[in-house]
Amino acid sequence: MAATSLDPITLEIQWQRLVAIADEMDNATIRASFSTIVGESHDFGCILMDQNGSAIAQAQFSPPQFCTMLPITTGHMLRRFPKHTLQDGDVLITNDPWLGSTHLPDYNLVTPMFRKGKVVAFFGTVAHVSDVGGHLGDLEAYDVFMEGIRILPAKFYKAGQPNEELIEIIEANCRVPENVLGDLRAIVGTHRMAMRQLQEFMDDYDLDDLEVLSAAIQDRSEAALRRAITALPDGVYTHEATGDGYLEPFMLKVAIQINGSAMHFDFAGSSPQQPNAAINAAWNMTYATSVYPIKCMLVPHVPNNDGLVRPLTVVAPEGSIVNCTFPAPVKARAKVMKHIPPLIFGALAPLLPRETIAAAGGIFPFHFNGHDRRFGRFNVHVLPHGGMGAMHNADGHPPVAYPHNSTVTPAEIMELRSPVLMLRKSLIPDSGGAGRQRGGLGVEYVLKCVAEGPITLTIRPDLLRNPAPGLFEGGSGAPGAVFVNGERLERFIPIQFNPGDICVLRVPGGGGYGPPRERPADLVRQDVELGFVSAESARTVYGVEV
Repeated sequence: MAATSLDPITLEIQWQRLVAIADEMDNATIRASFSTIVGESHDFGCILMDQNGSAIAQAQFSPPQFCTMLPITTGHMLRRFPKHTLQDGDVLITNDPWLGSTHLPDYNLVTPMFRKGKVVAFFGTVAHVSDVGGHLGDLEAYDVFMEGIRILPAKFYKAGQPNEELIEIIEANCRVPENVLGDLRAIVGTHRMAMRQLQEFMDDYDLDDLEVLSAAIQDRSEAALRRAITALPDGVYTHEATGDGYLEPFMLKVAIQINGSAMHFDFAGSSPQQPNAAINAAWNMTYATSVYPIKCMLVPHVPNNDGLVRPLTVVAPEGSIVNCTFPAPVKARAKVMKHIPPLIFGALAPLLPRETIAAAGGIFPFHFNGHDRRFGRFNVHVLPHGGMGAMHNADGHPPVAYPHNSTVTPAEIMELRSPVLMLRKSLIPDSGGAGRQRGGLGVEYVLKCVAEGPITLTIRPDLLRNPAPGLFEGGSGAPGAVFVNGERLERFIPIQFNPGDICVLRVPGGGGYGPPRERPADLVRQDVELGFVSAESARTVYGVEV
């Protein structure tokens, strides 16, 4: 049966049912999880792939970068375990940064589904687990061996039975094995649940395989994106950005070539990988984070699938900070990832001013680790985000995940799972970049240690020196800052957080869009009333007396 034989209504109904199955995997992962990083921060993604390992449906809340990388990872796994050697009940696993989601905490699990004796689909989940051993810091490392255990493609389950030897290795190499293995086993359960739902779906339509449906989804998605690219003028569009890095800043450069219905990204000229800071990004992350903004700008209403990446190609110099080579340290690669979407938007802003978005305030993760009589052994993650960048017709949202669909662990959960109190969590006035549309505000966290003894606090800040830039004369957001007991921190090794210590985190704001003096006076006055903008900034920056 040809892919074109599916009429649009049937295709839409079946497509949305597949998305619903992926959504159920997502919801079940939250309900069955053991850790805060998975269950509360939602740092995981779920997809459904066809018999060849190409993505055809993604959970709607899943981080798009994860779901774009998972088919690549599945391809690597199938080269190690060819499809014809798999058995019903097998579950494949890896956390190799150069095969998977580019740092060790992200475990990739892939489960084949059999129907009438042959593989017809794969279910995939990538999840950031609580711990993979290694040192407790995020930023300072000299190679990936310092960062924890690396599992090359292996079978987590064999023919439905757990691989006890591998499980024992994982258990022996992490600080909170009950959280890590609990999350991994929960994911296996969500795949089995989704498998039952997909079997029912195929029964309903009397399908022996998904080949026709997969082809229709991917071919139509590819065609939609190619039409949108064709509408743009051919040419080469460039942009560059400077990031904080860690011990030294880095530069990202991109040249985007539009040629007919195809788009090519070249990161030549970007900084070399850093040997003494764990901020290097492997190619999978650069690829996934480059193609994501294109989908958002050109075909935002098409559900994510692998057809949308066919017109796009990405190259980056080997040994650069966006295509690092083994065994570079990579744990904090999000400090590079965060700058790629603004880089892409900056290059294409002259072509797509109404679709681009100013840079956001970034990801500012922190976590607590230790042992306390009341809490036992704990490892609790919180993933704050800064303010969103503004668009041509909208102010930036207050702190919200971008470019990653994680959520912020609620203060109540943090306090229930670790001996730390949240004394204050408040928006920071004047932290959003000024503009005709104002950037989203940053947020201040004030944390107090109430443990019986010292615990470990790890912080991975960003935009401390190079804040989120605006677009079209919009101002930059406020930079970030970290203080412990009143002392401003510049180096971020694991911190001994003693009873009574106070930590203040100032998470950055997003960039503005357009000249600030063009912002309507009534909106400026409203910002002052709400406490978003000070009266002084209203007068000096926006030219409005309040």
